[in-house]
Amino acid sequence: MDAFLAIVSRREIRDYAERPVPAEVQRRMLEAGRVAGSSRNRQPWRFVATDDRERLDALAETVFEPANLRGCALAIAVALPADARPTASFDAGRAAQNIMLAAWSEGVGSCPNGMTDRERAAAVLELADGLAPMILLSLGYPARPRDPAARPAQEWVERADRLPYDEVVRRL
Repeated sequence: MDAFLAIVSRREIRDYAERPVPAEVQRRMLEAGRVAGSSRNRQPWRFVATDDRERLDALAETVFEPANLRGCALAIAVALPADARPTASFDAGRAAQNIMLAAWSEGVGSCPNGMTDRERAAAVLELADGLAPMILLSLGYPARPRDPAARPAQEWVERADRLPYDEVVRRL
């Protein structure tokens, strides 16, 4: 899939089909996160992936929208050291976005989930001491598949619920 089309057609997916995400697709998504750029190449993130139903249900109790985790096929936590530098949060966001875009290029939908209980999420994820989950990504094949190529990239842009270009961009 064209990179621009992947970016402009990707939407948050919260309703998933009951279909597992194959191991090789999971690997490509995680590799996309792993190779994300980072400040001074520190690579501060660690990923924890799970498709275990009991663990997904337990993680559901730690996020703002539990249904996102209860219905997904896979969750990936992006974790950082608790004492990470300020730029690490930006780097973790870059890694998470890479994961979600790689997923979308494979037909897998995703949604970032904020946490109400990071400590409980860390326990469910069995994170090493000193690591804290920054975001939980829920992933799976969409219940209602979408074809990015069904419309041109510009039409996806026009249909996006975003501020107008001229309100967001100022050229000097």
